[in-house]
Formats: sequence, C-alpha cells, structure tokens
Amino acid sequence: MAFALAAPVTAQAQDQAQQFCVADPAAVTARASITPPDKPLPEALVQALDAAARGALDGAAAPGVIAGVVTPEGRWSGAWGVADPETDAAMEVGMHTRIGSITKTFTGTALMQLAEADKLSLDDKIDQYVSGVPNGDIITLRHLASMTSGLLSYTQADPFLDLFFADPSLHYSPQDLLDFAFPGSPIFAPGEKFNYSNTNTVLLGLVIEQVTGQDIDTVFTSMILDPLGLTETTGPDGAALMPEPYPQGFTLQGDAATPDAPSNATHWDPSWGWTAGGMISTLDDLLVYGRSLGTGKGLLSAEAQQERLRSFPEPAGYGIAMGCVDGWVGHTGELPGYNTTVFYDTTTDTTVVVQANSDIPSGDCGDEDVLPDNPVDLACSSPASRVFEALSVALGHPFSMTPTASAE
Repeated sequence: MAFALAAPVTAQAQDQAQQFCVADPAAVTARASITPPDKPLPEALVQALDAAARGALDGAAAPGVIAGVVTPEGRWSGAWGVADPETDAAMEVGMHTRIGSITKTFTGTALMQLAEADKLSLDDKIDQYVSGVPNGDIITLRHLASMTSGLLSYTQADPFLDLFFADPSLHYSPQDLLDFAFPGSPIFAPGEKFNYSNTNTVLLGLVIEQVTGQDIDTVFTSMILDPLGLTETTGPDGAALMPEPYPQGFTLQGDAATPDAPSNATHWDPSWGWTAGGMISTLDDLLVYGRSLGTGKGLLSAEAQQERLRSFPEPAGYGIAMGCVDGWVGHTGELPGYNTTVFYDTTTDTTVVVQANSDIPSGDCGDEDVLPDNPVDLACSSPASRVFEALSVALGHPFSMTPTASAE
C-alpha cells in the first residue's frame, strides 16, 4: 500500500539535462516584496480558473478542495465540494489542513538561514550533530536537503508501516523514526543518486534544534512564521490537534480502509511526519509563504536564494528542500487524509496553492488503491495535484512532470 510524503519531481524528470530549471534566479530575487493584492483577477481569467478547479475536482478522489492564485494583477480563491460528507458541510476558504511534505521546505529554509548566519555549513557532516547515522562521516547536510544521502526513508521500512497502519494513534519521537530507517541504510553511496527519504529531513530537524538550542516550533515561529505574518500555521510539535475550522480528511491507507469505506484520518497522530511532514496551514498563509519560498523575500538574502534556485538538476528536479519543473518551484504534501500543493511560477510571479481533504489517487493508477468509481481514462494523480495542474493550464504555463526543453 502506498505511503508517502510526496515528492514534487519524479526521478525521470530529474534525469533529463537540458537547461537550468529557473532561467534567471537574479531576476526572481530582485522582485519587490508585496502584500497580496486585494483586487480580483480579470473576469475572463476568474471564469477560466473556476471552470478548471471544478472540472479537475470532478476527476479527483476528494470530497472537496480549496484553491487560490496570486499574481501581480490580483488574486482569486475558492472552495468546492464538502468538508464533511456525513454532514454535507461545505469546504471553505480559511480551513486548516495538514500540509505534509511542504513542511520540508520550512525545514530547508531554516537550515539555509542558519548557514547564512554562520551557525552551520551545508557541507558539514551529519555526524557532527547526530551520532549513529550510517555513513554519517560522509553524508553532508546538503546531501540530506537534496535527497541524495542514500539513507532509507523510514516510511519505506516494513516494521514502521506495519505498526503505523495497525494503530495510527501511536506517537513517535524523532529517534523512533530514525531507528526504523538505519537498519536498512545505506541504500547507495552519498551523492550517487536521488532518493526521496523522509529520514533526511528528520535528521535536519534534529540539527536545527541542536544548533539553535530551541525546539523546532520555536525556531519556525521566530525565523519564518512571525517574519511573514503566518498566524494560521502550526509547527510540527503542535500539530496533534487540528485548529478550527478544518475539513475531515479521508484515505485508503491503513488496515481498516476499503475502497467502499475510506478511513477518516483527520486525527491520526502526525508525529511520524515531524520536520518531514507534520505542519498545518491555511490557504492565505500558504499563498504568502509560497511567494517567499520562491523569491526568498523575508526569508533569505538574494545571494542565498539564488543558490537555492540554482540547486536543481536541469531542467527539473529536487534542490535544497524543494522541487522545480519548468520554472515552477515549490512542493507537494501528501499524507493520510490530506493533499496540498504550493508552487511559485518564477516566470510570471504567480503563486498557486491547492488543499484537498483526501490523499486518494484517481485515474490510471496501476496497482494503487482507488475508489470504485475511479475514472480510469485519466492520468493517475493525487487530488490537489490534479487541480493544480488544471489551474496551471488556465494560467497559461502548464505544469508537467515531463518538462519541456524551455523554461520560458
């Protein structure tokens, strides 16, 4: 059964070497800081975005979605479907959802901030901070952030999967998670290739806590949330309880789920995700964060952000804790019950966020578990990704996991 904090870029995309994913990092970082505009987008574009979101939700295996777009010309947002199928309560903009692996971008940003402050170096070896890591005297913090460490993801370890799916209420410490990963590591030499591993980002969380002497929620609040005014975002340590309002989240993962009866994963213990996937947020917060993640504004110097924007394999791939395809930079987040996308288009200064209250895929998904009414004529996609890709088409810069030769 699938179990993931989803990566935004496939290995196939990473193998293609055409050109830089972000064509002009200096131009991106030179953009002015902005307050998201209150004015609406042009009516024709609003209608196109509305139609794209509704049409994509029809093919998605989710009760509802929330989506938003911010461009220099204005903003658009909306919600479709239901937050709770039992009560028919409507999905609403402003609801909190678990954001899964988008958490990794917060972890990577804090790491780069500490590097800028000369508190650490991305080329430090992990055994300077955490003992007992296989190949710890070779693996660097950069290897961890770029998913090239060779460490097995604990979410690919059968003992973890068996335990988690049998009882999703169990609480895990970061060390518990590492203990699942290390017996099966390494799976390749550091730097040899890409392998998406949640173990990497948990280790980075421990490094950040050690260097700062603070818990991770305090670090994220002082270094990212407060500077950007993200008042509705919850750090991984405080994410056990969902802040009101929130939609119910549904999954086919876990021992109790069947295609006819998905499990409600809303209150499954999120500690297993920690700095790899434990955070909670809202549409408005993520729209602000998504642009700052892409431009570095309010987070990193222009020099550091340009390094981050040049860290992707060409023309697509995974860099320093975020992904890029044809100039779109950001991350997806997928965990039982919820699916989220946050992407910034470096070519048009456009931010797109989608939240879905399901992680169930739809389309031609091979052996993956799907709902009985699954539309097999569609390409396989998670709910938020399906809606995001439709919105990107309406915006005129289609997001594709098989990038074109040009990022223009």
